[in-house]
Amino acid sequence: MMSPKYLKDPFVYKQLFNLFGKRFLGNGLITAADHDTWYRQRRIMDPAFSSSYLRGLMDTFNEMSERLMDKLEEIAVKKTPVVMHDLVNCVTLDVICKVAFGVDLNFLAQTDSPFQNAVELCLKGMVLDLRDPFFRLFPKNWKIIQQVKDATELLRKTGEKWIQNRKRAVENGEDVPNDILTQILRTAEDEKVNNAKDDELMLDNFVTFFIAGQETTANQLSFAIKLGRYPEIYKRAKAEVDEVLGTKRDISYEDLGKFTYLSQVLKETLRLYPTAPGTNRWLHEDMVINGVKVPGHSSIAMEAKVVLAKLLQRFEFSLVPGQSFDIKDTGTLRPKSGVICNIKPCS
Repeated sequence: MMSPKYLKDPFVYKQLFNLFGKRFLGNGLITAADHDTWYRQRRIMDPAFSSSYLRGLMDTFNEMSERLMDKLEEIAVKKTPVVMHDLVNCVTLDVICKVAFGVDLNFLAQTDSPFQNAVELCLKGMVLDLRDPFFRLFPKNWKIIQQVKDATELLRKTGEKWIQNRKRAVENGEDVPNDILTQILRTAEDEKVNNAKDDELMLDNFVTFFIAGQETTANQLSFAIKLGRYPEIYKRAKAEVDEVLGTKRDISYEDLGKFTYLSQVLKETLRLYPTAPGTNRWLHEDMVINGVKVPGHSSIAMEAKVVLAKLLQRFEFSLVPGQSFDIKDTGTLRPKSGVICNIKPCS
């Protein structure tokens, strides 16, 4: 999929450059159709995703997961059903804000976050704009279109503010978080990447982080929580977590490698419910994949482990009967019901 021989389908990915005329994902890592442009960005970002750096993120993963555990404790006392997707969505947003940009917004403590609403509106707008080329032509749709454009503007303006503030801090020799943004800025400086065009690319990837990275992790976790439908899988996953963690509060990097069955559950979740359901490539010649001939000229986690392990360690959860198990397509795939659960602390 990364080979320059099979290029991204330009028709599909150029549609994501703008959202109703507003620059959206631009030429970020997901949408860059030109391999050299993609590779240049990938080279700049690679140091920020090295294994040694990722090991250092465990404190943040634990901290943000603990906030979820505290929230669930409150809900368990009230004995009211909870929509799990809403909660894990807050956690994954908090994680990406902290580990990537050094910002702590604590979405679990907010009831109506403009930033979170903007992400949701952009996802909704992406589906509307891509699936119906005539959607923008009807006056009845102009209100939601303007809301989506405003949401896109909010995300990019927020990204611009955070990036410029960090650049000034680095230039002034101030102490800055050793997060993904700092890593990227350092590598960009070494690569002599500092013009206006590159700043726009950095904003493209800022939006990409939130639309593609955070959303897909939240959806994967929500689908994994559906394992409550299968008692034998639930019990086996919980038994493994209990064996590895015992009563330990924080999960270490070494612990993650011991979650063999939990890893299988998360991988099987992605197989059954691929949160990013496909990619498009342009084939200039016929090729065979697993015995199937594809004609030429055609279009073809650490964080999740920590959250799910803590959930299994601390709580018993059961799915509320009667809810839908249908899938909702928001550009990524998520559970339509949001996965409604009853929660109680483990005895």
